[in-house]
Amino acid sequence: MKLPSLPYTPVHWDALPATEHQGETGAALWRTLNNVDVRMRVVELSPGYLADHWCDRGHIVYVLEGEVTSELKDGRSFIMKQGMGYTVSDFGDAAHRSWTRDGARLFIVD
Repeated sequence: MKLPSLPYTPVHWDALPATEHQGETGAALWRTLNNVDVRMRVVELSPGYLADHWCDRGHIVYVLEGEVTSELKDGRSFIMKQGMGYTVSDFGDAAHRSWTRDGARLFIVD
C-alpha cells in the first residue's frame, strides 16, 4: 500500500461520528477517516455480529478489544484475539467475512 500525500493529522477516533452497518446478524459501528483511496476506521462489532457479505477487499486489521473470527469462503477460519490481526490484499486470497460472539473492537486500514 502506498499512502497518498497526507499532512500530519491528529485523530481522536472516539470523537468521529459513527455510522451503523447492519450485518446478517448484529451491527457494526464505523468511525472512519478517509484519505483519497485509503480508508482508516475503528469498527465496533456488536455481540452476535455476522457480516452480511463475503469481502474481497484488502485490509490491515488489528484487534483492539474482544475476539473476532475471520472466516474464509474456502472453509478456513482464524480466531483473532486482542493484540492480533491479519493482512490480505485485494482479491489476494479467498473472500472473507467476520463474526463475533461477544463483540469486538477493531482498527482497520483498507
